[in-house]
Amino acid sequence: MKEMGQNIEIIDFHCDALYKLWKSGGQLSYGSSEELATNKARLQQGGVKVQCFAVFVPPQLKAEQKFQAALDQIHYFYDEVLGKHPEMKQIRSWTDFDTLEPGQIGAMLTLEGVDPIGNDLRQLHILYQLGVRAVGLTWNYANLAADGVLEPRGAGLTTFGRDIVRFNNEHRLLTDVAHLCERAFWDVVELAEYPMASHANARAVCDHPRNLTDEQAKALFAKGGTVHVIYCPAFVKRERHVTIADLLKHIDHLCALGGVRHIGLGSDFDGISEFVAGLEHAGKSQNLINELLKYYKEDEVRGFAAGNFLRNRPK
Repeated sequence: MKEMGQNIEIIDFHCDALYKLWKSGGQLSYGSSEELATNKARLQQGGVKVQCFAVFVPPQLKAEQKFQAALDQIHYFYDEVLGKHPEMKQIRSWTDFDTLEPGQIGAMLTLEGVDPIGNDLRQLHILYQLGVRAVGLTWNYANLAADGVLEPRGAGLTTFGRDIVRFNNEHRLLTDVAHLCERAFWDVVELAEYPMASHANARAVCDHPRNLTDEQAKALFAKGGTVHVIYCPAFVKRERHVTIADLLKHIDHLCALGGVRHIGLGSDFDGISEFVAGLEHAGKSQNLINELLKYYKEDEVRGFAAGNFLRNRPK
């Protein structure tokens, strides 16, 4: 068991702090704003060693505005998150995880849906140069790459979508299957060298379209991918009051499918407005760790927290 007062360091693969900073027009302070569940103070409090920051552009924006909105969010990442907080260190290469010093927090850009790049792969290359290291193809609906989980058509990858996955493979980027419809998921698993799910749970435990079937989870595990469980109550349990014990049922189920070395964490903080009791913001992350330690060996919990992703990351 871990010693009292000793945090187990966490990699959280999904938050929407950049979207909140962008929506506020830069009025929020990343360091300690109470409106940000993943502000720096709360990451420090919760033992979050690496926070992944999603770039998410809402679908209602006009097409010609979307790439600029993505760039604006990345501006806040550089100016507000990194620029004003020297403890925050950007993760640009897969070895950067290994060089973080005590007191430093890694910060990595991800892309939640490729809508901002339209049909222009060069724009994805720009985002890559700016530091994006994981690419999710959709956000629930259809775009030029694939269909999302709420698109009735349920089509797979387009030719352009396949080009994106090949780009990811060539540049050793993760291809994130979160939000994809099932047919597109299977296309990605077949083609992607580095597939993963940044924030999703087990559909057998909670029948939500954003969660993964047993077959999907096992396919990701077989390809060396990780499934990062999400704290959004609607993805955890149908009832209104959701506890950490309810979230553990998803981890238990994924372990039963052979995923004990392929489970990670992807909170979706700052993208959710309801919370698992005891997991209301990043500062409470060790509540989950402490609950896990009641049922799992410490090395397994360290795996869920960070070690599984570090073992399975692109080489």
